[in-house]
Amino acid sequence: MTEAQVETKQFQAETRKVLDIVINSLYTERDIFVRELVSNAADALEKFRHQSLIEKVEFDAHVPLEITIDCDDKAHTLTLTDTGIGMTKEELETNLGTIAHSGSQHFFEHLAEAAKKDVNLIGQFGVGFYSAFMAAKNVRVQTRSFSGEEGFEWASDGGGTYTISSCPGLHRGTKIILELKDDAQTYASKFTIERIIQQYSTFVPFPVKVEGKLVNTVQAIWTRSKAEITEEEYTEFYKFIGNAGDEPLYRLHFSADAPLAINALVYVPKENFEVLGMGRMQPGVNLYCQKVLIDQHSENILPEWLRFLKGVVDSEDLPLNISRQSLQDNALVIKLRKVLAKRFIKFLGEEAERDADKYLEFWKTFGIFIKEGVTSDFEHRGDLGKLLRFESSASEPGKMISLDEYVGRMKDGQDKIYYINGPSRGAVEYGPYVEMFKKRGVEIFYTLEPIDDFVLNHLGEYSGKKLVSADRADLHLPESTESNVDAGTKESGEPLEAEALQQLCAWMKEILGERIAEVKASSRLVESPAMIVNVDGYMTSSMERLLKASGQSEAFGMGMKKDMELNAASPLIKKLAVLRASDASFAGDLVEQLYANAMIQAGLLVDSMEMVQRNYRILERAAGE
Repeated sequence: MTEAQVETKQFQAETRKVLDIVINSLYTERDIFVRELVSNAADALEKFRHQSLIEKVEFDAHVPLEITIDCDDKAHTLTLTDTGIGMTKEELETNLGTIAHSGSQHFFEHLAEAAKKDVNLIGQFGVGFYSAFMAAKNVRVQTRSFSGEEGFEWASDGGGTYTISSCPGLHRGTKIILELKDDAQTYASKFTIERIIQQYSTFVPFPVKVEGKLVNTVQAIWTRSKAEITEEEYTEFYKFIGNAGDEPLYRLHFSADAPLAINALVYVPKENFEVLGMGRMQPGVNLYCQKVLIDQHSENILPEWLRFLKGVVDSEDLPLNISRQSLQDNALVIKLRKVLAKRFIKFLGEEAERDADKYLEFWKTFGIFIKEGVTSDFEHRGDLGKLLRFESSASEPGKMISLDEYVGRMKDGQDKIYYINGPSRGAVEYGPYVEMFKKRGVEIFYTLEPIDDFVLNHLGEYSGKKLVSADRADLHLPESTESNVDAGTKESGEPLEAEALQQLCAWMKEILGERIAEVKASSRLVESPAMIVNVDGYMTSSMERLLKASGQSEAFGMGMKKDMELNAASPLIKKLAVLRASDASFAGDLVEQLYANAMIQAGLLVDSMEMVQRNYRILERAAGE
């Protein structure tokens, strides 16, 4: 080729600036250049496919639509070839010599609105192409248009100039030859290129072959109609995208056009690996734009409490920056996150109604994430309340019910939803806090995990009914009727006279001092002699216990005020009133023990050594009698 046949041209000033940014700072990962070149090749193939539908193409009509990649680890070159629409000399100069123009965008401008919907192109050719210079010291582009015009070669070292020359003997399409930099020679390895293709370009809708081997063997099934996809295909895709060996527990596949164009396919695994002690899970849903990976394990598109999901979300509407690595419009990202979260919450609600037993299986494994959502996600808190499940006084042991079921069984005149926390169902049922609930036939939730009180406190109310812990000092239950009294609850007899009770309460307050705000008569104890109640309506005993265990009690203003309530009809309380006058020292030990017992039943810690020594003194006295 003579020197006259080679034209040397200057990059536009804007092009040189952008080229410098692309090479040195735009992309955070070097591997991205492979994705960009494959995406551009797919664009060219898609444009040719569309063009061949609207006009008869004679030149190289027999050539299959595909992308081939050849690696030469001895010459340190990487060659990527597509059999797409190709470029004329003018298009080559326009697309690669300037940033202002875009091959894909310019092509779109000449399509009717109806045709646009059928063409799936992403990104802008010019900018993505320049990412090649991150790894290459010289780039040659050989191309020939589908029209059959003569082929040309574009070449540059990424500096201020490029050359264009004739290149006879080419087939339709574009070949990009990269002479790799010394520190980028790993990209001449087929194993490196296969890994990058499988990570970023697995779902490109045309065959991608590396050294003759088809690499993208998995279909982007989320873009297909649900009616066309078999259960086996769904399961195989889950195993691929979730790196799993089993079948998923749930699957949600949906599409939406408004407010955003979305195709989503997400799965719920069978195992919760956080519970299994494998550390905090990373988000498991990948973000795609027209089948090209944009954000792997995206932290942007779902609330953090949904990190257990696996799958893909594909949206055409997201505005990407020119590197396709970060999302530009936060408002749209927030909108996408909201749509996805609401749709999944709705899906879980539907599944719970369709198969309650299967949902309980989900709840036992992943309920902790729903609880996390209630405490951390204000926007979806109300909707998440519908998904909560707890045991209750009206449910069988081990059987959990919803808040809707509770509300549906509420007594006439009941305007609150009640709950009480404890380490086990047995500990709660035989504790003092549920005695009046049993007597009056009022259902109460048993929250058996320390976090549950935080969850219900954050939820605040459900279906217009306030959620109230049974260890509150200001609790007032609906009055009983003959039909709802629990026959298993027995009264303790005549109560202590009011004056004697008042004197006993004052004396006990002197003994307990600042540990108790007030000692007073209880209106809701039936059998137990005493109990601890919380004056602070916000904080429950289980919340206090959890905060103390995590070392946060001071930050939340611990300790909180507590009252001690006495059952005036309890034989022990009546005997204590008498003993106070005859043996104040021994009666004092009984008061301390009553307090310790009540604190333990509230789930709060006491000094065990002191309690044991006091117990021995009480036992010695009992044995002596």
